[in-house]
Amino acid sequence: MSSIIELFLSCFVIFYLHKSYAVDTMTVAESLTDGDTLTSAGGIFKMGFFSPGNSTNRYVGIWYTNASVLTVVWVANRQFPLPKNSGVLQLVRNRNLIILDSIQSNNTIWSSSSSSSSSSSSSSHISKKPALNPVLQLLDSGNLVIRDENDQNPENFHWQSFDHPVDTLLPGMKLGINFKTGLETYLSSWKTSDDPSPGDYNYRFDYTGYPQLIMRKKSIISFRLGSWNGLGFSGIPISKPAINASYKIDLIVNENEVSYTYNLVNKSSTFSKLSITPSGTAQRISFVKQTKSWRVLFTAPADHCDEYSRCGAYSTCSLLCQCLDKFTPRNQKEWEVNDGSSGCVRVKNLECKTDGFRKYSGLKLPDTRFSWFDKNMNLEECEMKCLKNCSCMAYARLNILEGSGCLIWFGDLVDMKDLSVNVQDIYVRMASSDSDHAVLKSSDDKKKKVMIKVLLPLFFGTLIMVMSLMVCYLRKKKRTQMNMEGRLRNINETRNEDMELQLFALQSVIKATKNFSLSCKLGEGGFGPVYKGILDEGQEVAVKRLSKTSTQGLEEFKNEVICIAKLQHRNLVKLIGYCMEDDEMMLIYEYMPNNSLDSIIFDGKRRKLLDWPTRYHIINGIARGLLYLHQDSRLRIIHRDLKASNVLLDSDMNPKISDFGLARRFGGNEMGSNTRMVVGTYGYMSPEYAVHGLFSVKSDVFSFGVLLLEIVSGKKNRGFFQQDHSDNLLGHAWRLYKEDRSMELIDEALLESFSVSEAMRSIQVGLLCVQHSPGDRPNMSSVVVMLAGEGSLPEPKQPGFFTEDNILQAQCSSSVATQFSVNEVTITLLDGR
Repeated sequence: MSSIIELFLSCFVIFYLHKSYAVDTMTVAESLTDGDTLTSAGGIFKMGFFSPGNSTNRYVGIWYTNASVLTVVWVANRQFPLPKNSGVLQLVRNRNLIILDSIQSNNTIWSSSSSSSSSSSSSSHISKKPALNPVLQLLDSGNLVIRDENDQNPENFHWQSFDHPVDTLLPGMKLGINFKTGLETYLSSWKTSDDPSPGDYNYRFDYTGYPQLIMRKKSIISFRLGSWNGLGFSGIPISKPAINASYKIDLIVNENEVSYTYNLVNKSSTFSKLSITPSGTAQRISFVKQTKSWRVLFTAPADHCDEYSRCGAYSTCSLLCQCLDKFTPRNQKEWEVNDGSSGCVRVKNLECKTDGFRKYSGLKLPDTRFSWFDKNMNLEECEMKCLKNCSCMAYARLNILEGSGCLIWFGDLVDMKDLSVNVQDIYVRMASSDSDHAVLKSSDDKKKKVMIKVLLPLFFGTLIMVMSLMVCYLRKKKRTQMNMEGRLRNINETRNEDMELQLFALQSVIKATKNFSLSCKLGEGGFGPVYKGILDEGQEVAVKRLSKTSTQGLEEFKNEVICIAKLQHRNLVKLIGYCMEDDEMMLIYEYMPNNSLDSIIFDGKRRKLLDWPTRYHIINGIARGLLYLHQDSRLRIIHRDLKASNVLLDSDMNPKISDFGLARRFGGNEMGSNTRMVVGTYGYMSPEYAVHGLFSVKSDVFSFGVLLLEIVSGKKNRGFFQQDHSDNLLGHAWRLYKEDRSMELIDEALLESFSVSEAMRSIQVGLLCVQHSPGDRPNMSSVVVMLAGEGSLPEPKQPGFFTEDNILQAQCSSSVATQFSVNEVTITLLDGR
């Protein structure tokens, strides 16, 4: 009789061992073998045995059902792989989930009880009832749970996979710690794409100060998302609440727990997950049902500025490291070679009792591991709290959405980033004389004194003087008087806009240039001749004198004064002042000992002075200067005449973009315009500008691409000659690139100094910049990144104006009037601005 019962039980077990489950639950009497799957009720997730990547090892995991590529979100035995077709998953009566190494074996290689970091009572949904009939269930949330079959509470779990995440955070899953139970949940990367065992990276909440999400490589911080401010994490720029976002973030910070979770706004339409890759990148991705593929919504780190504390203390990272205002580099020599890791220090030391604060905006807030916070304080109370503690270095509003709370920092402020948008302000402790209060008080007092003692008398005095000049000049020469009136009015307006610009007397300029001696003449352009001068204090300058026969005039003169006076960048020429007296109009610049780039790069002997590191430095400098004009200056500037002769070189061969007479200023979101009169230099002008008068920031990008290829090759674009074809330099470079012969483009003078990878990347970037369609060309921020990077680049399309015939056709078919030059001098006839 007993043998019959044993035979029946064996058949019963074998039946269940080979069953392929299509339901979302599994009982004690059932088992899951390799090849079987457990599916959630809504069909969103499956659980079963799988092999990752090219591995033949088998693991028990959970994955999305409908994704075209296997997308695993949880692994049970990540450290205990099985050989193929050998494992069994079972639920035992004591509410424990186990994996056996084979059907016949009792060798347990993994169990749910051993996977917990604490006892089973650490679950957030624990039942106090004795075990009845435990079942294993896969929920549509992706949560694998053990519960009692007859329990009426659907969230009363004995164990759940959400308490033990691997590398993926699903909606409803928490990251953080429960102080009551001691359970901490965090993400840890796979070792490789073929090996789900714990890798080098972990992503978890750090709650030593105000809680923040931190990525670590082993024990070293690699990335910090920033602290929560009520709208989002401070490391992500958010200009307004994400009302229509696909997910909603919840952050809990209290005495019981610190946790982060997110939930989908429309659970039926979007699948979303947050995961970390084996290389330490955090990605939030959503599922596109139409293509059954994933779309990346957010990646971190996003760029080099996301590297933890890249620029040290009291410094922000943009493209380069920059000290906060009123701070100076700790190590100037390191700073000059773009190594900002040593950070910055205050110009004036703190005094504690008399200190104040200075407001900084648009930054990722510093590391909060050494901080203190109070949810109930207002900003004024927060300031007083910080001011009373000499160790407090800064404070900020904790919750910008509600406008409440206090967050204060102790010690140096590190890991800040320029976000380019003003999301949250931080108030940094400063010496009294550098604080906002001192600056405002000094500014107010100065304005009052100037208004009373200077501006009013100056206004009436200037008015009387102008009226007197008008009368005198009307009697003597009406036309000369009218021109002078216009000049004085425009230049006075310009001076009022920027009081730092110096007005030089004509006599001092004559003395500095030895009465405009030919021995002092440096060259001549469309504006007029340029002379070298030495001021009384010994400073060397370059004097740009408007020629009486020049087609340029007051408009270009004013344009240079307004544009350059407001622009401050190491790769833009510095305007020191101007002279406006009698019939003379002159601009006074800093002197560039090495003259213009074209005087060296196109000279058969002198171009040998520019080895590859110097040329690559010049290319990057011009790119950074253009990026500043297009994006980072107070007004968007389109240069419209970028060429080799308008790039000057200082004593250290640092490039300086010059000649802003034809530049156009834009505000807000303006990107370009059109004109009835084309100005500039053929050979550098983009097709859409030369033919149709349409110019934009992409017109400057085209000019930069031409200039880049000229620097690499040492040849001019126009006038270029090759025996086997009639292409200009752009067409020749394109032809060589398509035939994989780009090395032949490189200047022979560089054969002993150039870097192959840098030169090839520069040529490809140049071709990307000179593509015919403006929409295909990158913007300058992308160009700077591409020149500095090492990754793959897009394939360039055919350049515009790649033969000389193209340019001739453009001249004949242009629908707008054009005034131009071949390469050396810009001739212009401007439309109204």
